[in-house]
Amino acid sequence: MPNKSKFIPYSMNKNFLSTLAILPLATQAQQQWNVVYIMTDDHTSQMMSCYDKTHVSTPNLDRIARDGVRFVNSYVANSLSGPSRACMLTGKHSHKNGFTNNEHGIFDGSQQTMPKLLQKAGYTTAIIGKWHLVSTPTGFDHFEIIPGQGEYYNPTFITQDGKSHIEKGYLTNILTDKAIAWLDQQQKSGKPFALFLHEKACHRDWLPEIKYLREYEDVTFKLPDNFDDDYNGRQAAKDQEMNIASNTDMTLDYDIKMFDPAKPTRLTETYLNYIGRLDSRDRAIYDAFYDSLAIDFRSRNLSGRALKEFKYQRFMRDYAKVLKTFDDNIGRLLDYLDKSGLSENTLVVYTSDQGFYMGEHGWFDKRFMYQESFSTPLVMRMPTKYNKPVAKGDITEMVQNIDYAPTFLELAGAPIPNDIQGRSLLPLLEGQHPKDWRQSLYYHYYEYPAEHSVRRHYGVCTADGWKLIHFYPSPSENPTTAIDEWEMYDLNSDPREMNNLYGKPGTEKQLKRLQKELQKLQLQYDDPIEQQLKK
Repeated sequence: MPNKSKFIPYSMNKNFLSTLAILPLATQAQQQWNVVYIMTDDHTSQMMSCYDKTHVSTPNLDRIARDGVRFVNSYVANSLSGPSRACMLTGKHSHKNGFTNNEHGIFDGSQQTMPKLLQKAGYTTAIIGKWHLVSTPTGFDHFEIIPGQGEYYNPTFITQDGKSHIEKGYLTNILTDKAIAWLDQQQKSGKPFALFLHEKACHRDWLPEIKYLREYEDVTFKLPDNFDDDYNGRQAAKDQEMNIASNTDMTLDYDIKMFDPAKPTRLTETYLNYIGRLDSRDRAIYDAFYDSLAIDFRSRNLSGRALKEFKYQRFMRDYAKVLKTFDDNIGRLLDYLDKSGLSENTLVVYTSDQGFYMGEHGWFDKRFMYQESFSTPLVMRMPTKYNKPVAKGDITEMVQNIDYAPTFLELAGAPIPNDIQGRSLLPLLEGQHPKDWRQSLYYHYYEYPAEHSVRRHYGVCTADGWKLIHFYPSPSENPTTAIDEWEMYDLNSDPREMNNLYGKPGTEKQLKRLQKELQKLQLQYDDPIEQQLKK
C-alpha cells in the first residue's frame, strides 16, 4: 500500500493523520443506512482546501473530511461528465455500460443500475439536479433534473411528468432547497433512502451568484509551475484545444466575460442567453460589474503572455466564486442533517464527476489521464451511529468511481451482482486494509474527434506511482495527422507529467511491468481494445 515515501496525488500539504475511531453502536441489531450522494461538475482537488490550500478555502466540504475520511488516491474511469455518471450509476467501465462519450449516445436506462437495485432492497431513491445522460432517468422514485448542462440563473427544471418549468433564483441554492425539502418529506416516511444531489457547479460558463460578484477580486492566484508547458515529447498534449492562451479555446466573452459587442464569437449568443435569464435588477448589477472590467480590459490591449495571465486570473476568480456558493450550501445541508437527526443513520458522500485543469499545462477542462483530471476529490462521513468501527482521516488505497455502486449496495444489505466491476469501499470505511486490494487502475477515454480535441486513449496507473498511456487513432482520422503514441511517467519524481519516459534507456523493466499490468486489466474488465481501434 502507498505510504508517505510513495506517490499520493494532491497530498502535498500536511495530510490528515489516519486513525481509527470507535463510534457509538446503533441500538437496532440490523439497519439499512441512508445515503446522501453529492456530486459536483468539474470540481477538482486543487480547489478543495482539505486537499490543497493554495487557492481557496472550502470549510464546509472540509467538514465532511474532518468528521469522516478523505480518499487521497481517488480516480475516475473516464474523465468526462456523462460517462463518469454512467460509471457511477452502473459500477461498470464505459465500454460495459455503453455510454462512452457525450457526443454520440444515449444512456440505456433499461439496464441494471445501482438505484434500481436499491429500490429492490426497499429504498426510496431520488435524483435532484444534473442528469446529463440524454435519456429519461430510471430507477428513481422522484426526480427533478435540469436539461442538458442547465442554467445558473432562474433555471429550467424537468419533473417526472415530463413537464418543464422555470424557477427563480440561483441554481445551487435552489438545488439545496429541493434536497432538504425531499429529505424532510422522506424522513417522515420511515423508509431508508438514497438521494443523489447532482450540481451544475463548477461547470463553465462560470456564472457567480450575484452577491458574490466581487468575491476574490482582490486575489492574485498563483500560476502553476507548468503554466507554460511546451509539450515536448507529448504530441497529444500539444494538439489539444483547451489552452487558456487560445482565444478560440478559452473565449474572451463566453469564458472570461470580456464582452465586446463589436467582436462577437461563435459563443456570444449562448453567453447572452445565459445572462439574459437574470431579472432586470440583477442584470443591471451584473452588467455594471463585468462591463466595467471589459472596458478596462479593452483599453489595455493585452496580448501574448500578459493576455494569457489575465485570462487565467479571470477564470480562477469566477470559478472560485461559483465554488463559494456551493460550499455555503454544503454547510446548509450538513446543518440540516445534523439538526434533523439524519446524521445518525446517513452516509454522506461528496465527490466530483472528475477533476479539472486550473492552469496546469496551460489548460482548463479535463479528459486526459493526466493527474489533474484523472483524479477527483472524494470525502465521506459515516453514520454517527454506525454499528461497527469506522475509519477516520486519510484512506490511501486506490479507488475509482465504479466503486460507489457496490459500496452503497453493501451498505444497504443488498446483493452485489457479479457483473459490477467496482469493489465496495465499505471495508475501507470500516478501517480495514484488505491485503488483496487493487494495486492499479484502468482508464479509457473515447471522445474524439470532438470538443477540445483530446485524442482517444487508455492506460494504467499503479499504486507505486507509475503510469502508462496509449493515445490511439480513430478510423475516421486522416492518417497524416493521426496520433498513435505511448507515454510513460514516474509520478514519484515527475508528478506534473512533463517527462515522457517511454522508450528511454533504463526504463525497460518498468515498461514491461506496466504493459503486463495493462493487459491484465483489459482482460479483467473485458475491454476489447482491438475492436475499439476499429470503431
